[in-house]
Amino acid sequence: MQALRIASDTTVTGLTLPDLDARRAIREHLGSTGAADQAVYRRRALLHIHGSGQSIRLQQNLAAWVLASPWRGMTLYPLHGPVAIAGRSQDGGVAPLDDWQARHPATSEAAIAELLAYVFRDVTADR
Repeated sequence: MQALRIASDTTVTGLTLPDLDARRAIREHLGSTGAADQAVYRRRALLHIHGSGQSIRLQQNLAAWVLASPWRGMTLYPLHGPVAIAGRSQDGGVAPLDDWQARHPATSEAAIAELLAYVFRDVTADR
């Protein structure tokens, strides 16, 4: 199953998660030994955030914050450390990130540009 990881330095990496125990794999990709916080910021996407990122002083993730704030429709609290974005199933579980399955951006800069374009499309479509 496909997902994305946004690092604090704006590097975006495509992830392939196992169908079984995807949450464990997400925690590993975030570097979290405990639980990863999960939230719905967009109808079909789940953001997974390092559960202790702020308390252990991980760097703020401005790229993920810029993405998540418009999806939520408000200015959010700072996000710290890497963030994983996966799709959301009908029952609220982890699913493939369908918009990104066909191809991955060639560079991190292209990925950030595409993520922001998705945010713009979603925000303007909901108005």
